[in-house]
Amino acid sequence: MKSAVYFADLRTKPSGSLVDKVKRLCEAVDLAARVKERGFVAVKLHFGERGNTAYVRPVFLRKVVDMIKEVGSFPFLTDANTLYVGSRSDSVAHLRTAILNGFTYAVVGAPLIIADGLRGGNATAVKVNLKRFKRVYIGSEIVRADGIVSVAHFKGHELSGFGGTIKNLGMGCASRKGKLAQHSTVSPKVSQKKCEGCGECVEYCAQEAISLIAEKAEIDPKKCVGCGECIIICPNQAIQIQWAQDIPVFLENMVEYTAGVLKGKKDSATFLNFITQVSPACDCYAHNDAPIVPDIGIVASTDPVAIDQASADLVNNTEGLKNSCLTKNFKPGEDKFRAIYPKIDWGIQLEYAEAIGLGTRAYDLVKI
Repeated sequence: MKSAVYFADLRTKPSGSLVDKVKRLCEAVDLAARVKERGFVAVKLHFGERGNTAYVRPVFLRKVVDMIKEVGSFPFLTDANTLYVGSRSDSVAHLRTAILNGFTYAVVGAPLIIADGLRGGNATAVKVNLKRFKRVYIGSEIVRADGIVSVAHFKGHELSGFGGTIKNLGMGCASRKGKLAQHSTVSPKVSQKKCEGCGECVEYCAQEAISLIAEKAEIDPKKCVGCGECIIICPNQAIQIQWAQDIPVFLENMVEYTAGVLKGKKDSATFLNFITQVSPACDCYAHNDAPIVPDIGIVASTDPVAIDQASADLVNNTEGLKNSCLTKNFKPGEDKFRAIYPKIDWGIQLEYAEAIGLGTRAYDLVKI
């Protein structure tokens, strides 16, 4: 049976703004019926790293927050701290970054709560009993919430091919311990032939796992946590992953964490993907490269698998932008994500998510 994915393009009229379309999308998925009266509702998003401008604009979150309030519930905006050292690696820095990026109470109408505490240690073990994990470690405030609304910026991603609802939940809601568990199989290696010994990866690595030996970078596997940030940082593409071995396991890890986030919340979870400023890499970087396709629209669903499949299809069925990092697969129907990350089979996350019962890849796209 197909799942409904509701789609709103970016065309507007004087009688209705894009913010109004967000409201209509929320009405289409019957958000009010999926929110418990007087319950706490986690609105999970990515606040964006300092310097990044591709994240979802706060004004759209205000509309989601207002609709939750109308039901008599108590929404809060949330995310979990990052594994790497940046502007969101602890709650103090994370909240400061969120506020500087516009997510203030005056704008969004809801408080900001970092789900896994001051230093990422506030975690709750959730039993999933799946292939990779028996228990997953989720930010406690997300587990304790009565419902969840995922608001994801749909974009490319250097480890998962793309990042949408599944990544926003599975990776984004995990505590630091949970993030470490998911990345533990990702083991970058340095191509000594390509490495020029510039040292950029050494400076960037938060775990001090990289050092220069004989003017070549080397990674200490005992210190490496597998965050994969060095892959993008290297200007010479000298740092690579054992793609065939590591990535499928990583994607299944991420999906199992998504199952943990949604456990007990099947009827109280709603998902929105903003397919705008589709940057080639994660919003965790302090910059964002040019979009790979024109802005497409916003989608909403109650099925986390269907919404990500539909979002990927919408991107791939759009003409690629020549002034982007794309060097091939520009035509509609060609895979934009495989053009950027040719060794990442992004379909694995959707296939596995469907296999463990999170949703279906079959969908009907319903335009509002």
